[in-house]
Amino acid sequence: MRTILHSDLNNFYASVECLLNPELQGKAVAVCGKKEDRHGIVLAKNMLAKKAGVKTGMPIFEAEKLCPGIVCVPARHDMYLKYSRAVRKIYLDYTDQVEPFGIDEAWLDVTTSPRHNGDGYLIAEEIRKRVKEEIGLTVSIGVSFNKVFAKLGSDIKKPDAVTIIDKDNFKQMVWRLPASDLLYVGRATKEKLEKLTIKTIGELATFSKKILVSKLGKWGEVLQAYARGQDQDPVRAYEDREEIKSVGNSITYYRDIVTDDDVYALLTLLSESVCSRMKNDGFKFARTVSLTITTNDLHSVMRTKKFDRPTCLSTEIANEAFSLFKKHFSWGGLLIRGLGVSVSDFTDQEQLDFCTDNTKRNKLVKLEETIEHMRDRFGRTIINKGIMLTDSHLAEMNIKGDLGALSKEKTGGEVDSW
Repeated sequence: MRTILHSDLNNFYASVECLLNPELQGKAVAVCGKKEDRHGIVLAKNMLAKKAGVKTGMPIFEAEKLCPGIVCVPARHDMYLKYSRAVRKIYLDYTDQVEPFGIDEAWLDVTTSPRHNGDGYLIAEEIRKRVKEEIGLTVSIGVSFNKVFAKLGSDIKKPDAVTIIDKDNFKQMVWRLPASDLLYVGRATKEKLEKLTIKTIGELATFSKKILVSKLGKWGEVLQAYARGQDQDPVRAYEDREEIKSVGNSITYYRDIVTDDDVYALLTLLSESVCSRMKNDGFKFARTVSLTITTNDLHSVMRTKKFDRPTCLSTEIANEAFSLFKKHFSWGGLLIRGLGVSVSDFTDQEQLDFCTDNTKRNKLVKLEETIEHMRDRFGRTIINKGIMLTDSHLAEMNIKGDLGALSKEKTGGEVDSW
C-alpha cells in the first residue's frame, strides 16, 4: 500500500508577508491588486481576515467593509517563489517523488522513504515542525494511500496540522464531506451531481455507475473511483515535472469591462504579453489560442480554437481571441471582470500559405520583433498601440511583468461552459 502526503502551506502569500513584516503579526492581512483601482481584488488573506468573512476574489472595498482595519499589501511573487522553493528543499530530504500542485501545495510519495521507515505520520509531523522552525511558515498535511484523499486530509484541519485518512477510516472521514470538496469537482460538475441528488462524497461513491456515466460520461466513472478511494495516479518525480504546454496571461481589470472595444483593447495587451513570454520560453509558433472570461459573478469560462496557420504574431492572437469572444459570448445582463489569453500546441515549423501575402506578414513579424526589442531596452511602456490610448490604465501597464504572475500554476481542474 502506498503512503502519500499532501502538504499545503497555510494562507501562503499572506503568511509570507507577515513573516517579512513582523508589524503585521496579529492583524488581518490581505494580499491585493492595486488598491487605488476601484475593482482591485483580494488575492490571498490570512486567518484573521478569513474569519471576518474576507474571501479570495473579493473587491478590496468589500473586504474593508467586512473587516475594518484590514491591512492590504501588494503582492511580491518573487518572494513567494523563494519561500516555496525553500520548503520544497525540505520535502526533497524525504523523497524525490515530490509533485508540486501550485506554488503552495505538493504531493509526496514516501512509501519507500528511508526516513522513519516510510511512516507517513512521523514524516508528516517532522516536515510540519521543520517548516515552522526553519522557514517560519506553517503547513497542513494530509496522509493517505492515494493523492485524492491526501489532499482532502490537508484541507480537513487547518492550520499547522496533520490528518490521517486510511483504509480503515476513510468512509467516516471522507464520505460525509460535500461532493464539491473532491478534487476536480468544479461548479458545473457540482450542479450536475446535485441534479442527481448527489450532495456528499459518500452518495457519489454509492450511486449507480451506469447513471453517472450516462449523465457525466467517462468523467463520472473517474469521480466515483476517486470517491471510493480507488485513485491510482502516481506522484511524479520532481525532476519529471511536465514541460510547459501553454503560455498565457490574464487580468482582473480595475473596472467592469462593458463594451466590445474594452474587450479588444485588453485582448491586444494580453496577446502582446503572451507573444513576449512565448519567445522567452523558446517557442516559435503556436497552433491554438484559448480565451478565458470571468464575469462579475466570478464565474469563469473558456473557449479554444485552432489558428488557420501557426503564429507568433500578437495581432493574430488578439484577433482570434476576439473572434472567440464575439462567437460565444452575449452581454445580456452580465459584465466582465477579467480576461485571459493563452496559446498552446507549439511548433518550430511555420506553415506556408500561398493564399496569404507572406511578404506583408513577414514585415509584421519584423515590426513586432523591433517593438519587443525596444521595450526590453527602454521599458514596456516606451511604445504602445493607439488603441491603448482609450484608457490611461492600459498605456501605463507593464503587462508582462505585472499581470498573471499570481495564478496558481495548477494543472487539471474543470472549466465550466456557457
